[in-house]
Amino acid sequence: MAAILNCVCALVFLSLVGQGYCQCSLGNISVSQTKTGTTVQNKPEWQVTISNNCACTQSELKLNCNGFQTVEEVDSSVMTQTGGECLINNGQPVAPFSNLSFKYAWDTSFPLNPLSSQVNCS
Repeated sequence: MAAILNCVCALVFLSLVGQGYCQCSLGNISVSQTKTGTTVQNKPEWQVTISNNCACTQSELKLNCNGFQTVEEVDSSVMTQTGGECLINNGQPVAPFSNLSFKYAWDTSFPLNPLSSQVNCS
C-alpha cells in the first residue's frame, strides 16, 4: 500500500512541476503604444510594441482591434486585420521574451488588447 501511495504522490508532484515550468498565458502578452512624433496625412503616428513576456512561444496571437483605422499601411507580416480581430505575426510563434512592432497613424490610439493565443511549451 505504501508503494502505491508513493507512486501516486510522485505522479502528482511531477505533474505539478511540469505545469509549473511554464505557467504562461495570454496575460504574458503586453501591448504598449507611443507617439513617434511623426505625422502622416495630418494624423499622429503611433508605434505599437507587442511583447511576449513568457519563457514559451505564443502562436495564433490575436488582438482586439474593433474599430481600428489607419491612414498608414501596416506591415502585413506583423499584423493583419479581419473584422474586429488582428492576427499577429501571421499566426506564427512569437518567440519567448521578444517584441514585435508596427506603426499606424490615426487621431487617437486604439486599445489593442490581447484576445487569444496558443501557448507552446516544450
